Amino acid sequence: MTARNLFVGGTSSNAGKSWMTTAICAWLRSRGVRVAPFKAQNMSNHSYPCRGGGEIGRSQVAQAEACGLDPEPAMNPILLKPNGNGTSQVVVHGRIWKTLSARDYYAAHDMLMREALSAYRDLASRHEVVVIEGAGSVSEINLRPYDLVNLGFATAVQAPWVLVADIERGGSIASIVGTVGLLSPEERALYRGFLINKFRGDLSLFDEGRRIIEEKTGAPCLGVFPFADDLRLDAEDSLSMEREQRRAAPLGARIAIVRLPRLANGTDFRLLDWAEWIDSPGDRAFDFVILPGTKNTLADLDWLRERGLDRWIIGQHARGATVVGICGGYQMLGTSISDPLAMESSLGGSSGLGLLPARTVLSADKVTTLRRAKTGLGTEFSAYEIHLGVTDTPVDVTPFATLDDGTREGVVRDRVIGTYLHGLFESADVCAELFGVPMSTPRSKADEYAALGAWFGRHAERVEDWLALG
Repeated sequence: MTARNLFVGGTSSNAGKSWMTTAICAWLRSRGVRVAPFKAQNMSNHSYPCRGGGEIGRSQVAQAEACGLDPEPAMNPILLKPNGNGTSQVVVHGRIWKTLSARDYYAAHDMLMREALSAYRDLASRHEVVVIEGAGSVSEINLRPYDLVNLGFATAVQAPWVLVADIERGGSIASIVGTVGLLSPEERALYRGFLINKFRGDLSLFDEGRRIIEEKTGAPCLGVFPFADDLRLDAEDSLSMEREQRRAAPLGARIAIVRLPRLANGTDFRLLDWAEWIDSPGDRAFDFVILPGTKNTLADLDWLRERGLDRWIIGQHARGATVVGICGGYQMLGTSISDPLAMESSLGGSSGLGLLPARTVLSADKVTTLRRAKTGLGTEFSAYEIHLGVTDTPVDVTPFATLDDGTREGVVRDRVIGTYLHGLFESADVCAELFGVPMSTPRSKADEYAALGAWFGRHAERVEDWLALG
């Protein structure tokens, strides 16, 4: 049996497509529907390993969780991980395929569309409903010949679709009317209506706005959704990640996180809402400095040096700060990074910051795996690894953690910590141990998704008509 489907498109990037797709998934699940998420192509350096192997974009991971499912590559068959030099690593069905420029990627459109359709049909054969997320704006008609993630895909699978606009950005009326005006007849035939996202204040104040849009587009408003500042979802990409401190730093736990240009898996830090993100040296002293993950360790190491942040980090350590490196940040803290296969650089490698006795050799084999680990003080936590390369350390170093199979992982030495374990700071217990700060346990993800589904159900309109899911 082939599943029914629904496509969620947007008037722009960061309009709320991922959010609404997750909300719809959570709402359908609450109604007893066997639902799965799908996004043909993601562009993000925030990814997550699947239990069965491979990696997918973080937004589809959240959507899978909202559906009560384990993430799998079929939910996001194509993942583009930008290198920052006009090329992207192309991950197909969870595995590295090639590194391509945009032009070369477009040239592979037909093959990639076949792969995306194959993954979609696989999901559709196993679920009642598939909720499909688009990317960016659906009205970029100059890209229509290469479209395998927006309305090109929606029309290929004959998915009815809805349009999301972020009213907080301004111009929502023009963006919706303009988008609908650019639709082809086939796209227009599948269009069901629009959703207004992130409205602050009295929702009835937009009654006239919705009437104007309905009149000019001939399609209904399917809900005006209020800004939901009490709900937290993992960010899909760096555009939607918060960069401002939300509360004052606790005494003895002033944290600086280096905002690397090729930042990967920034979701590691969602609990550290007092941390300050920095991209240049300053005079302030910190208690902790964190080097996060990166899509390109060698390029971001060069960036550190160009900015003088390498000397700043070493100086902060000399003043008493603890320096923590995660994944690519861990590699940077060692003595050397070799790249014999030119995975990231044609220069063969680079020296590191020298704060840890660790040598890294980048390789073609990518590690993508889920982990259970325990810190040296016995705090247990869930984590994951996504990286190229193997890091060697002397046998007598103190490990940061022990994995559940008994393997020693990472290094702790002289107020410097290096680890490949993403997700350690998503544990309130680990944060409390490392930073010496009492941490309240956040609401569970299951509770977040249930609340999100309820929020959607309260504000959606005509759902029986436009979803037709009974």
